[in-house]
Order: sequence, then structure tokens, then C-alpha cells
Amino acid sequence: MRSVLKSYMSALLAASLSLVTAGVAMADGLLDRIKEKGEIVIGIEARYPPFEYVEDGKIVGYGVDLFEEVMKALPDVKVTRLDLPFQGLLPGLQTNKFDAIITSVTVNKQRYDTYRLSLPIADASFAYVKRKGDTSLNTPDDLSGKAVGTQAGSAQLKGTEAFSEHLKAQGKDPIASIQTYVDFNEAYADLAAGRTDAVVNSLPNLLYLQTQRGDVFETVSTTFGAPTYFSWAFRKEDDSKALADLVDEQFRRLAADGTMTRLQEKWFGFTMDLPTDALPEPTE
Repeated sequence: MRSVLKSYMSALLAASLSLVTAGVAMADGLLDRIKEKGEIVIGIEARYPPFEYVEDGKIVGYGVDLFEEVMKALPDVKVTRLDLPFQGLLPGLQTNKFDAIITSVTVNKQRYDTYRLSLPIADASFAYVKRKGDTSLNTPDDLSGKAVGTQAGSAQLKGTEAFSEHLKAQGKDPIASIQTYVDFNEAYADLAAGRTDAVVNSLPNLLYLQTQRGDVFETVSTTFGAPTYFSWAFRKEDDSKALADLVDEQFRRLAADGTMTRLQEKWFGFTMDLPTDALPEPTE
């Protein structure tokens, strides 16, 4: 009987210790686990120049360089990138497929409320590009009655839809059709071929496109909609807080020492005045 009781007590003690150990492991935050593992897994979309794109078989861009600077705070941690279409990034973050989204996420009210978003990495105000020489498109209002392309599932799509409603409310024809694409390269191809009249994207992307393909495209740089920003995204939970806080701390350091300005000059050819105290809360 004593043997049975002793075995039972041993098993109970082992189970209790196991629960305590599991509780301690659960108490460790995501940043602690990343340090212990020596690896951070991030989701990106490497089809969004000049932020992230593939050149000579390597992922390069402003976001890549910026994250390399941030990761100097974690010198013993390697970076594993999962390159996905943008439409899969936010759902993948929610289902723990990666630790963070380190690619250009346009800030809007829904995302602000759902995710922990970093301090801004760049301006993301909306503008559009047209075929070079198209004299019918000169201002945002000229999109009235036109066929416009943009990326499926993007903030640019929501902004385009909202602007179409704005045109209608002003007594003008709304945008005739809004065509969506998996990535912007497809939209630009349709624009070049005359299958759509304009492509809505964020102004920095369009200015970069013009430097690369100015013989084909021309950016109408007057923005429309509310001013907005690009951020990186984390899960909005205590587990991810220390990691998100570390990134914001590094952004402040990089803004203060001029690194962020240098990277903007390198990749965009101009600099942006970005807030470093807090991410402005969007209204829409």
C-alpha cells in the first residue's frame, strides 16, 4: 500500500512540477523566446519596391536596411523571412505563423484597433500613377469616370473606394471601375498596356516607380484622403509588447542619430518628417 501511495505522490509531484514549468514558459514573453531560440521569424511581401523586393535573387530595400539597423539591438538573433502575398500577412500574424510583419503595412483605423503597430517607417499618403503623356489625368478629381487599379485587400483599395464615394457626393461621376490585383506589378502592367487608366498606391512607391520607369509612367503627386503612414505590425497582446517596444525604441534612436534620414535618401531620394513620440491614431 505504501508503495502504491508513494508512486501516486511521485506522479502527482511530477505533474505539479510540469505545470509550474509550463507556467514559467508561458510567462516568458515573445522577445524572451526569440532571444532564447536565437531566431525571429517575420512575414514580408518582397514585391513592394523600394520597401522590399527581390534583386539578383536577394531581398533588398528600405525596409530590409531599416530592420538590419533595428536588429543590431539583438546581435545574436538571426532573421528568417517568410515572403507571402500581402493578403496572407495579417491573417498569418493572427495565427502565429510568424512573430511580426516587417513590411509596409498602411495604417488605418481597423488595423490600428486590431494590431500593435510600430512608429511610422514612412509616409503612406495615397496618390496615383498614369501613363506618361495622358493629359486627361492631372488631379485626383480627374479619376472621375476612369478605370483604376490597386492591390486587393489593401488600404489603398479602401482609400480608392472611399474617394470614389467622395466624387459621387460632390455631384461627379464616381470611378467607373476599380480593378484589383495580387500585387502592384500586375496593376502597373495593365496600366502600361492600356487596360486601366491609373493605379492608386502610396506616394513614395509611385515616385520610386517613376525613377525606374519614367519613360512609361508619370506620377500625379497630389495626394488624396487623410494623411497616413506605413508601420510594422505585431500582435496586440502582452506577449508581443516587449518586442514592439524594442522596435519603437530603436526607431527613436535611428531617427535621432540620422540613420533613418540616410536610408530614406538612399531608397527614396527624399526625406520624410515622421512622428517619433507616438503613432497618430487614424480616424478612418
